[in-house]
Amino acid sequence: MLERTGNRYIAAEDSGTSVADLSVMAQHTTNVAGITDRIGIDGAPCNGDPSPATAYGVFTGLKTAVQHRLGGNHLDGIKVAVQGIGNVGYRLCELLHNAGAQLYITDIHPERVAQAQAEFGAIAVDGQEIYSVDADVFAPCALGAVLNDATIPLLSAKVVAGAANNQLAGQRHDLMLQERGILYAPDYALNAGGIIDLYYERIGHEHLKVRAHIETISDTLNEIFQRSAQQKRPTGEIADQLAEERFR
Repeated sequence: MLERTGNRYIAAEDSGTSVADLSVMAQHTTNVAGITDRIGIDGAPCNGDPSPATAYGVFTGLKTAVQHRLGGNHLDGIKVAVQGIGNVGYRLCELLHNAGAQLYITDIHPERVAQAQAEFGAIAVDGQEIYSVDADVFAPCALGAVLNDATIPLLSAKVVAGAANNQLAGQRHDLMLQERGILYAPDYALNAGGIIDLYYERIGHEHLKVRAHIETISDTLNEIFQRSAQQKRPTGEIADQLAEERFR
């Protein structure tokens, strides 16, 4: 199937897949990324998994969103509710913990929750409770469509910034967040670190250059937030417009 796209689609790891899975696919197509041993963005050996790069990008962008909405240039004492602590979510928790954030977590795998409690001092809550936790930031890092008519009214957080794809159940939920005074960091702008990492895998990977490129996610988000404030339009709508401009 990938061969039929004429090299226009490159498969890589996402929820439910691994480097081992993509390595099997690579036996049948060259349209695969995330399988090459290299030095990761932290300077340590990496097997090709883009999760660390994704998590670092989300962390970088989350800090930008917090600074824009809440003020301050640090995360010390900031309360973050993380929904889903898989490959990306767990690494995000580690980065947040090291930055001094207080973590509230939920996940369908109790062993991951127990590990995060032990390593990061995280407070575990059940799946539905994660929305209404008295947190500064809600970080969806599981599946999509979690921001919807039922969940948005539950949020006490003033920032939504997470790794999950397609977080908005519908376009109107972008406006709904804005009307409630919640700053939404558009998911595909925030979680671009993994894609950036995979791009360099295919053209020549230099880990310091990759890390610097991922850090430009902050620049993109600042532009989105500033345009949103100036034009009084939701951030997701602004992100779509900016993406179209860059495509052209």
